[in-house]
Parts: sequence; structure tokens; C-alpha cells
Amino acid sequence: MTADTADHTHAAGGTRWRAGEHILWRYRANGGDALHICRPVTVVRDTPELLAVWMAPGTVCVKPELADGTPVHREPLATRYTKPRRTVRSRWFGTGVLKLARAGEPWSVWLFWDRGWRFRNWYVNLEEPLRRWAGGVDSEDHFLDITVNPDRTWRWRDEDEFEQAQRAGLMGAAQAERVRTAGRRAVEVVRAWGSPFRDGWEDWRPDPAWRIPPLPRDWDREPVRIG
Repeated sequence: MTADTADHTHAAGGTRWRAGEHILWRYRANGGDALHICRPVTVVRDTPELLAVWMAPGTVCVKPELADGTPVHREPLATRYTKPRRTVRSRWFGTGVLKLARAGEPWSVWLFWDRGWRFRNWYVNLEEPLRRWAGGVDSEDHFLDITVNPDRTWRWRDEDEFEQAQRAGLMGAAQAERVRTAGRRAVEVVRAWGSPFRDGWEDWRPDPAWRIPPLPRDWDREPVRIG
């Protein structure tokens, strides 16, 4: 089932997606309303408490790059958030990613594997709580992240980007403090080994019959809210 089909189903009054449906996981650009990241994903589980989706290897996604074609991560930090950008299509490289988001939480937890399904780590992506719409979910990334290893050790990630985003005016002091507070809350969950870390998701595997979701032409369409 495509994202367009899911859109029709839920615009007609549905409230939850079924396992195997295709939806879009999107991010707005920081400091604006334009969408600059879009990842077609397959729904694994959708309940009032948890949305779990699978991004398969080889998925065609939308990502930002600098207007001159420079990948964002290769641009020096001092100018990374001030130079003009554009969006481009590219295939997700490496192994797939399982994304888990609890309702209302200002972060999602991603699971990464190496080849042969050797579990690598969890990744706590601090972000706006997901906003559901008929074809998927939208958020805004908050730069700061946390890596959690299988031995339960953890560390902050991208603190330099978090600070630079503030200097560039993409995040005010009040929002930055909210993000830090959310990060500390996430660390408390890690230290207590709460959900989803204790839930065995590292042993999950995708249905081999699932096909890779396509990227629709109107990936950046205006969302129709469903709650």
C-alpha cells in the first residue's frame, strides 16, 4: 500500500495505520515551515502509545544539501547553517533503520544494525513530538542526539551542531533549554533501562515480503491532520 493509499484511507476517518502500510516520515527545516527531509517508511506497529516504522535499505529519500552540491556534513560548522540549501533525492545507504516514537515524546529512538543483523546501537533523536497527518508524520529536528550502546553506556552526540544552530539563530535560548531538558529526561530513561530499550526491538526483523516504499511526487504536500 502506498503513502497515497494510506492518505485516502485515513482521510476517510481511520485513526491508525496497519502493519505493512507505507507512510512518510518528514522533517521541517529549522527556522521555517518548508519540508527538507522525507523518508518513505513501512509501518511496523501503530498504537496509541507507540508508532514503529521501518526504513528499508535502498529507500529513495529527500535530504538537504548546500546549493553548490556540498553535502551538509562536509560543510565547515561555521557556515553549515547559513549558506543557501536545496533538497535532493538520494537512496538510503547501508542497512535499514527501525524508528520508534512514543506519543507526545520530544524524541524518537532509532535502531541500527551492521551487516548480518549484528545490532550496533540505539540512537535517541531529539525532535518535536511527531504530528500525525493523513500520509504520515512530521517533526523538526533539534540537532542534539544521544547514542546508546548495547552495553547500556551512552554519550551525547552533535553538541557542536546544537551550539552552532543557536549561534546561527535557528534556535532561541528558551527552546534550547527545552531541548536540553528533554535530553536529560531521555538519559533518565536510558539509565533506568525503560522502554523502548528493554523491549527487545533489537531482535525484530522486517517481513521479507515487504517492498520498499516509493517516494511520491508530492512528498512535500500540505498535511491533512488526523489527530
